[in-house]
Amino acid sequence: MTTTVNPVLRVAPAAPAEAAAHFRAGLAFHTDVSDVAAALAAGGDPGFVLVDSRSTEAWDQGHIPGALHLPAALVPEQAERLLDRSVPVVTYCWGPGCNGAARAALALAELGYGVKEMLGGFEYWVREGLAFETWQGRERRAPDPLTAPVDAGDCGC
Repeated sequence: MTTTVNPVLRVAPAAPAEAAAHFRAGLAFHTDVSDVAAALAAGGDPGFVLVDSRSTEAWDQGHIPGALHLPAALVPEQAERLLDRSVPVVTYCWGPGCNGAARAALALAELGYGVKEMLGGFEYWVREGLAFETWQGRERRAPDPLTAPVDAGDCGC
């Protein structure tokens, strides 16, 4: 008798200890829009600097209030002037289809900064209905119900 294994279980799950180590490591490198928004909304010093790693044109279209604009390509020459190595940095770019935040995070880590990447980027910031700034002022769009459940402050994670 032949047993068919579905595509999900074709490769068995990792042992629980291995899985825990993997996911713990992932959380050391990543944060998400909801957690960043909560930290910024709490008032006072959030304990990190939020860096928008996109181009000036993208920054002008909209950025997260309080973020520092430092395009990924300029990190090696400008980071030391703009950032304190004792303060962790959280990078973001457009969204899941953009690796600018990862490139900026890599450059910052190579320069000795503690860094995390914000998953979802600016796209998910806007999709969750959070306020953003443009050269015209503050804006906010209605939350996308697929990313921000109605009456929920975060993903419910």
